[in-house]
Amino acid sequence: MADPTAVSFKRDLSDWRIALVAWRLLVLQAADPVVGAGMTEHSTYRAHPWRRIEHTLGSGRRLFYQDAEALRREVARLDRAHKRVRGTTPDGRPYDARDAATRVWVLLTLFECVVAMRSLGGDRYDAEQLELVYGEFREAIAAFGLPEEELPKSAVDLPSYFARYAREKLEFNEAARYLLDGILREAPRPGRLWFLGDAGWRVTRGLVARVIRELTVADLPPVVRERFGLVATRRGALLSVLLHRGAGAVVPLLPDRLRYRSPEGQRPPRRYRPMRRDARGPRVDRFFREVLDQTGDGYITAHDLRAMAHNVCWQLDLDEAAEARVYEAFDGWWEQLRAVMDADGDGRVGREEFTAATLAGCDRGEAYLEQGLLPALRAVFTAADTDGSGFLEFDEYRAVFGGPRVHPAELSHGFRQLDTDGDGRITVEEFLRGFTEFFTARADSTSGAQLLGRP
Repeated sequence: MADPTAVSFKRDLSDWRIALVAWRLLVLQAADPVVGAGMTEHSTYRAHPWRRIEHTLGSGRRLFYQDAEALRREVARLDRAHKRVRGTTPDGRPYDARDAATRVWVLLTLFECVVAMRSLGGDRYDAEQLELVYGEFREAIAAFGLPEEELPKSAVDLPSYFARYAREKLEFNEAARYLLDGILREAPRPGRLWFLGDAGWRVTRGLVARVIRELTVADLPPVVRERFGLVATRRGALLSVLLHRGAGAVVPLLPDRLRYRSPEGQRPPRRYRPMRRDARGPRVDRFFREVLDQTGDGYITAHDLRAMAHNVCWQLDLDEAAEARVYEAFDGWWEQLRAVMDADGDGRVGREEFTAATLAGCDRGEAYLEQGLLPALRAVFTAADTDGSGFLEFDEYRAVFGGPRVHPAELSHGFRQLDTDGDGRITVEEFLRGFTEFFTARADSTSGAQLLGRP
């Protein structure tokens, strides 16, 4: 028998092989009717699928890698985020992301994902190891205060729990179906595949979509495939064996620094490429496409602005009061946009409509920006100024504006555009002036015009 003390759930969660079952994890979570409804109405997974995966796995790493205080903060952050995810489905069913059974399902799919990774890779947990890692898992999620009756008491009970939940609750709903059949044919290029270029990615992603679909269907639990009416093909089964067993043979031979992802690890940034020159109209249009339209559907709604607020709060790991101020400011920004631009009252604003109205509003004076955008930016500045100094140092700026899709050269360039006096820190006045210039300056030579990259 294998040494049970040689296993660790949190270590296995950071194994790079987790990428092979990541899409399977998303499909299982989305198939819960509450999760599916929340994703359809509140999530940006259609435009940012890779960010959705990173946030899901990143939250798992926060839960299992941190000390008790950090764990408490992450649970509180998730509680606040889920409090906003509620509503009514098109067929009239109310949903609330705080539903206890749904939260248990989402957490247990993370555990089951790691178990499946080991099993498919040929290094399955034995019975004693499985109980050990399940105990480690339950110890971490105890901070959620979930009802004991909702959780399987031991790892032995997990298969029956999954079978029952799949048969009684799961649906092959719009979100799960789109994840499996549609999203990868439209997904933006992952940052680490910068070398393909946009044209290369458009050619490649069709093949990627077929491979991931075949692999995901083959890897889904049989009870879920039966529930969804899916059939694993021989090609998918062979692909699953080759990928999982191949990774299972190779990855464990690597040194730990290569086998396991650091909890704070970041994806390599995309290669810096100078941006083409923008005039004022194209700058605003680009801001809409790259910043505001979080769902990528060509419109902005209240959900897009809240998704931006969520991402700011995620990056900065804010407390409840600071998080509330950010959301309040972004809600106010949306109310301004809705009042000025949503002429037909359908709750959304199109790209051309936004560009034209923004240019017209800025032509009337800076008061237009003061009514919506600038209060939101003040809230971001205050949240990012973690030491309360009244300035943003570069590390504070990077915490909110950096990320895997931002090259360090672009990040440094944006910081320099805002730091107009060159003292190595940004005041709130410099911060707001830079964004005001981005929308109002007619010349590309103005420093604020280059906040999204060099023209």
